[in-house]
Amino acid sequence: PEQPVTSSFASFIHAVRPEHLSQTVCHRSKRMILDSLGVGLVGTTTHVFNIALQYCRVGAAPACPPISTSLSLLLLQTHSMDFDDTWHPATHPSGAVLPALLAASQMLPPSAKPTGMDFLLAFNVGLEVQGRLMHFSTEAHDIPKRFHPPSVVGTMGSAAATAKLLALSSAQCTHALGIAASLAGAPMANAATQAKPLHIGNATRLGFEAALLAARGMEANPLILDDIPGCSGFSAFYGVYQPKPLSTPGDRHEFLLEKQDIAFKRFPAHLGMHWVVDAALSVRNLFINYAGSFSPSLIRTIVLKIPVSKYINRPFPSSEHQARHSFQFNACTALLDGEVDLSSFTESSIHRQELRELLGKVVVEHPEDNVANFDKMYGEVALLLHSGDVLTGKCDTFYGHWRKPLSKESLLKKFRSNASHVLPEEKVEAIITMVDNLENLPDSSQL
Repeated sequence: PEQPVTSSFASFIHAVRPEHLSQTVCHRSKRMILDSLGVGLVGTTTHVFNIALQYCRVGAAPACPPISTSLSLLLLQTHSMDFDDTWHPATHPSGAVLPALLAASQMLPPSAKPTGMDFLLAFNVGLEVQGRLMHFSTEAHDIPKRFHPPSVVGTMGSAAATAKLLALSSAQCTHALGIAASLAGAPMANAATQAKPLHIGNATRLGFEAALLAARGMEANPLILDDIPGCSGFSAFYGVYQPKPLSTPGDRHEFLLEKQDIAFKRFPAHLGMHWVVDAALSVRNLFINYAGSFSPSLIRTIVLKIPVSKYINRPFPSSEHQARHSFQFNACTALLDGEVDLSSFTESSIHRQELRELLGKVVVEHPEDNVANFDKMYGEVALLLHSGDVLTGKCDTFYGHWRKPLSKESLLKKFRSNASHVLPEEKVEAIITMVDNLENLPDSSQL
């Protein structure tokens, strides 16, 4: 009989070795680690992070190990600005895994510290488990409507990555996945609120704890990933669920990261915003060539052609988190300022009168061919002028998408810009060097 899906995943987690990682997978995953560290560092400057920091300081008992507070803070910062990487099918894979591995590396005693290669392998295990689970449902390929994907697959990825770093047995890996499934899931209704960063935060924390519980002997359903009629396991999160066993690592197995690169965000907002911003910047240039400068008074109507997705269709956002999830806000900000960056989401920027006037001119259309799917969607911005002329900008693939990856120079520029909000230049450069040589690092806790 065919091996159960759950045990095939557990066998993969336990058996995969560094030699199974290709140069492409190592290169791409190190880029993801560096980007996530930078995003996490600048994330410590946010209001939502400060709330979590105060909570940890008040709530931590003196007897609690320092790792409890460290993880509680790490879990939040990577998604506090919605600045972290995105994969397809849609999820934020790094933020759900990296903090757990940093915490586990710090937690282990000096005699058992994992190497940088151990860290890199565990990170890729966490990515692979998330990606495979996302491919079990066609539902997962589109922008989500029910559960926020990182809260579902991210918890499982964190458990798998931590289990690998802790060198759990195959049976313990099975139970880690089963325990993690009972801790997973967060509703999409909390997107565009301060609670959204907790989705990824809880994914990394609860997956980490699931692996620790499994290491101490806790058991769970050994068929949690299998499709068992009449008794939902992981299938509870999806209306359509068709799981397949994961092949044994080796010549027959190709990591998903080998075939599917990652998307890196150039500015801190929902990934869908990057299409409309690039389209808006394109039409802005046309407008300047047409009129000599950008003059909003010449614009009668702004038409956005975007996919149907309720939680990122926000005509007049009133908070930074709503603004990060608003097609209208990001398009109009790009038109008005010629860029979207960290400062675009401050309270003063959001409530500018000239921006509000532009938002009032926006009309949204949903062409049938523009589907809510990060691999197929596009953004189009048309300016209908009082003169009767129409200027149009369209973006099928923004810079940073997996089809149009950020260059090394662009990625380093983003990391340096983010990390420099918190660290001095010498430490910023030290992190770059360390991640670039991660596979040769003797002790991953140095990271």
